[in-house]
Amino acid sequence: MSARIAAAGKVLFGQSYFLRFDPKLFAAMQPYPPLGTLYAASFIRSRGYDVALFDAMLADSETEWDLALQRHQPTIAVLYEDNFNYLSKMCLLRMRDAAFTMIGLARKRGCLVIVAGSDATDHAQAYLDAGAQYVLVGEGEETLGELLDHLHGKPAAPPAEDILGLAYISGDELRVNPRRPDLKDLDALPFPAWDLVDIQRYRAVWVEHHGYYSMNVATSRGCPYHCNWCAKPIWGQRYHVRSAENVAAEFAWLKQTYAPDHIWVVDDIFGLIPGWMEQFADLVEQKDARLPFKSLQRVDLILKGNTIDALRRAGAERIWMGAESGSQKILDAMEKGTQVENIYEAARRLHAAGIKVGFFLQFGYPGETRQDVEKTLQMVRDCHPDDIGMSVSYPLPGTRFFSAVQHELGSKQNWQDSEDLAMLYHGPFSTAFYRWLHRVLHREFRAQRAWDQMLPALRQPLTLRRRHLKLARSVLYAKLALPILRLELERRARAPHQGLINLVPVEAATE
Repeated sequence: MSARIAAAGKVLFGQSYFLRFDPKLFAAMQPYPPLGTLYAASFIRSRGYDVALFDAMLADSETEWDLALQRHQPTIAVLYEDNFNYLSKMCLLRMRDAAFTMIGLARKRGCLVIVAGSDATDHAQAYLDAGAQYVLVGEGEETLGELLDHLHGKPAAPPAEDILGLAYISGDELRVNPRRPDLKDLDALPFPAWDLVDIQRYRAVWVEHHGYYSMNVATSRGCPYHCNWCAKPIWGQRYHVRSAENVAAEFAWLKQTYAPDHIWVVDDIFGLIPGWMEQFADLVEQKDARLPFKSLQRVDLILKGNTIDALRRAGAERIWMGAESGSQKILDAMEKGTQVENIYEAARRLHAAGIKVGFFLQFGYPGETRQDVEKTLQMVRDCHPDDIGMSVSYPLPGTRFFSAVQHELGSKQNWQDSEDLAMLYHGPFSTAFYRWLHRVLHREFRAQRAWDQMLPALRQPLTLRRRHLKLARSVLYAKLALPILRLELERRARAPHQGLINLVPVEAATE
């Protein structure tokens, strides 16, 4: 198939991650616009196309997409998922259903439909069966640009069969063209199309729920490390980074134009290149571009050189670390390439520098024992992180983990939403155990945080305030409830469940 459009018209961009469809994240109410979608819209606009945006993040349902189609009357609808949002990479079933509904609505309005994203890359046939005419496989901006030129009949445009990174139906068969090389010069991309976003609505939500306004920034694409559970359908093992000058210029532009109070740096790894962070910190100071930010780092990289001091100077307010487990056995099985002692030391040094610490924790990896679980719980007690996030090992296509457990997957191979925590393969313990573990972990963590906040006041009784009484009640309640919760956790740990899979680490492959 090589569809063409009759006349040039508006290109409507959208994506299918609806915050309202994800109960846990909807309760947290920390919404960010779809940054990957904004990059694609900006790139296509730079090629002379008229673009508009439907932002599903704050929408109530797919009905609002239909209203946007009616309002903008686009000839082409592009569902371009935000590849910087890890939840898009998880391919949640509720969001896939939303995407299929949105495809159907766009086709009913007479649009040609193009889809891009992690789930579509892994399951192109399913999206084409749902009514999309084209799927962008992998990184999408250049592929989309060439495809739009082709659809509009531009003289220099390549035929569909020569457009790299494109999947479509040819005759009665799926055709998937060879992958397109990733963009290397990220500085050449225009800044995201923030002017298409309802900034004031986002600001109002953030201020109402948190007292400040946060925006999102991407400084790099991809990750070169080999954690064998990490799905990388868009960039694979490759890693490309913007220059420190370009990122500092964006910080300065955002600060001057939109005045955010905070930035979320969405990279898989922020500041991986040696010397980059120090240079960025210098430029932020020179340009008066400093904004408090949170970002994700590897624990071993945090400990190198002057990284922590550079993070502090650049404005780091909170650093999330992919700690994963307090068991070295599990980290080795994951091929994480880090040591448990790295986690302890990185947390200690960040706290000493006045930077808050978040731990991403993963349970349920093949071979995990009750003792391994307890080591992770003890790591949280010892390191006193300021925030935690818990997940359960989640097999996604393209990973070695998925290959090892694929024969054990049932009809359900994705979570419904981010709090599902279903054990999708025959893991160490049951789904019921891990859901209860989530409850125990967070109850204990909240009690520990309350105690940490109370302790300074207890040492100086004259500083005691009413809020400390509230904290004391929280600690007391946890002390009474946790023994009962732990007993139930042990009961669930002993409950029959289907057996383990031993996943032996292998030497990391080279690119």
